[in-house]
Amino acid sequence: MNETDEIYDVAIVGGGPAGLSAALILGRSRRSVVVVDAGQPRNAPAAAVHGFLTRDGTPPRDLLAAARAEVAAYGVRLVDGEVAGAAAGDGGFALTLAGGGGRLAARRLLVAGGLVDELPDIPGVRELWGDQVIHCPYCHGWEAREKPIGIVASGPMATHQALLFRQLSDDVVLFAHTQPPTAEQRADLAARDIRVIEGEVAALEVDGDGRLTGVRLATGETVAREVVTVAPRFVGRTHLLESLGVEATEHAGVGIRVAADPTGRTEVPGVWVAGNVTDHAAQVIVAAAAGATAGAHINADLVAEDVRRAAAAPPVGAAS
Repeated sequence: MNETDEIYDVAIVGGGPAGLSAALILGRSRRSVVVVDAGQPRNAPAAAVHGFLTRDGTPPRDLLAAARAEVAAYGVRLVDGEVAGAAAGDGGFALTLAGGGGRLAARRLLVAGGLVDELPDIPGVRELWGDQVIHCPYCHGWEAREKPIGIVASGPMATHQALLFRQLSDDVVLFAHTQPPTAEQRADLAARDIRVIEGEVAALEVDGDGRLTGVRLATGETVAREVVTVAPRFVGRTHLLESLGVEATEHAGVGIRVAADPTGRTEVPGVWVAGNVTDHAAQVIVAAAAGATAGAHINADLVAEDVRRAAAAPPVGAAS
């Protein structure tokens, strides 16, 4: 950073529920805040947000629009763009925006860029993702209730997933695909009347209206289903963090994230995280809560720094 830069108290990368919740807390604390948002929300394919008290069923875009209006009312600056790089120095951080968008400087940095769902390479999965192909029973399970559900086993959590969805429907089958269940898992599935179908899945079948009708196996057999669940690989948007020295690690065999303490503070001084970049399982309401927590602790950290600076400064009126 140099003396000509406008230095914000906090720069937030990611304008989803986590980032905007932090911005709300910080804005209400009279902090100068800038939020840079690339406009790529993870839940864009979904028709509605669920499990968010008082906002259940709200379209994701509507929720974000309301949140942006709220934080703007507290003086938070919203920048539509992508951060191409970041560097630490002189007690803060300099961010470079992609496409010649300029640079920003801030005393603290919160990264809340979320994650990318890497889906199984099965024809039809991506086209139906977020609607008839789902992964979270708490996000979309109610809408799948009482329907024939198929669990495609492509990761270590498939049996757990099947048992959760069995709570919602009496007709659940697990396709062994590339992650056949163990003997112990098969016993658990059998206890809940969940049939295991051997062999790999070749494609999802749809009707003329694009509605899911079944799961086609490599053998050519098709099993009628109305809902399919898959297990994406959860890949946190960690590139910016790694460039600052925050380590990204494999977590539980399901994806990449960065570690942080309960407040969102990372191992690198001045850098916080919130939301899916550090917590793969966080639903929208959980990500929002994590953002609020991080925002409060960032403000407290800045307060402590302000006190140190004031204490070190010469008394007003002292001879130079």
